[in-house]
Amino acid sequence: MSEELAEVDFQRFWRRLQQLGLNAYESRSYLVLLGHPKFKALELAARAHVPRQKIYEVLDSLVEKGFAQVVQEKTKLFSAVEPSLAIPGYLGRKRQTLEQELTDNGRAGTALIDDLKALYSEGQGGRGTLDFLRIVSEPAQTAAEYRRMLSEVKREYLEFSRPPYAVDPLDEKLVKQAGSSGVACRILLEASTLDDEHRQRLSEYMAAGVEVRIADSLPMKLALFDAEHGMIALLDPVITRPTWTAVVFHHDGMGEAMRGLFEDRWGRGRAL
Repeated sequence: MSEELAEVDFQRFWRRLQQLGLNAYESRSYLVLLGHPKFKALELAARAHVPRQKIYEVLDSLVEKGFAQVVQEKTKLFSAVEPSLAIPGYLGRKRQTLEQELTDNGRAGTALIDDLKALYSEGQGGRGTLDFLRIVSEPAQTAAEYRRMLSEVKREYLEFSRPPYAVDPLDEKLVKQAGSSGVACRILLEASTLDDEHRQRLSEYMAAGVEVRIADSLPMKLALFDAEHGMIALLDPVITRPTWTAVVFHHDGMGEAMRGLFEDRWGRGRAL
């Protein structure tokens, strides 16, 4: 292999190690260690072009992350850990750390919701003329609104279902729970979206008391709860990639109108 090609490979591996999470000095030092059995710290600093005052910090970090190990002889030497051990071990520890952070953040977020609800309610005390309507464009927030309303429904849940989904109603356990608890649940599916995977799930929903029909096409996405509140989602006609904007409403007249639209389309739908 020519020196020029070796340098190209070195730069490529150096960048890929940084994508995993090593910094520039750590990546360069690990690559140099891989090509030699062992190094003194200051020898490695010269080979890897790491400042002498930084090399011990870099090596300590590589040892902590599982990419280097200490070989104790007359003087402290360092060698590389074999990549098939170093990389999976590092990624596994990184995954555990991220999962723990997400778990901790989830607990903190749940507690914060409860603490801030009272403050939000107090701040919303003076209602405006359009407080019964709210626009939500972020999919995760749309999904959270949908699940909140679905968990609180008492009598009736109606839905026009078509992709793309913030929440797929045939992959949402709250729908089956509502049907099993006596809520009248009806879902009208757009025919072109019904694949084999969805068909397999339909029997579970019907067993839980959820009624399902098929429509050739649907004008919008709709989720209606107790004919009082819900959300409609309209496809953005400008953006090339399908994007939905949801309008969350809590209004008896709007609920009545949406229920009338649903009943019209439901009557035209066909059973499976």
